[in-house]
Parts: sequence; structure tokens; C-alpha cells
Amino acid sequence: MSAAFAVAPARPADVAGIAALVGALLDEIMRATGTAAFDFDLTATQARLADFLASGRYFAFAARDETGALAGFVTLYEGCALYAGGVFGTLAELYVRPECRSRGLGRRLLAEARTLGAARGWTRLEVTTPPLPEFAATLAFYEREGFAVTGGRKLKTAL
Repeated sequence: MSAAFAVAPARPADVAGIAALVGALLDEIMRATGTAAFDFDLTATQARLADFLASGRYFAFAARDETGALAGFVTLYEGCALYAGGVFGTLAELYVRPECRSRGLGRRLLAEARTLGAARGWTRLEVTTPPLPEFAATLAFYEREGFAVTGGRKLKTAL
């Protein structure tokens, strides 16, 4: 049960803690996949997060445990696409510290994301999971929470 956790919109004071947890998330992905897929810089991530939050199109919710320590977070950004039927949200990152998992906190963070999306008139939420099969449990979590696999693969190119 997640009753001991408080989830609220991120405040400027949360930027450093969320950025540190982004580093933990990326490290977990790289360790599980055995690839150096990310080049994480804590200071740059803190600055980027502060700028993104100030834009009004990027959102974050922070979860704190009973001691006030940051236990997890979710970040989202707003986009638009014809295929999506208009404006929609993308979950950029969702992370719960390992010792806080399996207590409903991820579900609570997703509930906040859904509430925000509904209030902003988004048509849907989208998310890309980390690589499979290493993160099959992550895919299963999203499927339990009502997300459906839509096919394809996430691709990128540097600019």
C-alpha cells in the first residue's frame, strides 16, 4: 500500500532530487542492458529540468516517503500529432526507488499524470519502455495500468 507516500506537483526545490533520480533510472537501464546508452550529467540535467518546468509544457510530480525523502517521480510533456487526434501527453520518465517499489507508488504517479492530462484536454498518454526483455516487468506494469502496445520501435538520430 502507498498510504505513506505523498505525491504532489514538483516544486523548484525538487529539481536536484528528481535530477539525481533520473541518473539512477538511466544507470539502472544501462546496467540491465549492458550498454552505455546515456551520457548523464547531473548539473546539466538539473538546469534542463528547471528550464523544462518553466516552459509550461513539461510537468513533473514528486513522491515523498513518510520521512520526506524523494521516493519517485514522473515527468510528462505535451505534444500534438494528427495520428493522436490532437494534443496528448508523453511520459518522459517514471521512476520509483527500488526499495519503494511494489507499494502502489507507480500507480499513484500515473494517476496524477492522467488527472493532469484530462485537465489539459489531452487525447491520450504515450510511453516508451526501456529495452525488452530486460524490462519486461516495466511493460507488464504499463499494460496492467491500461496501456496497450501499439507496435513499432523507438528510433532516434542526433541533430
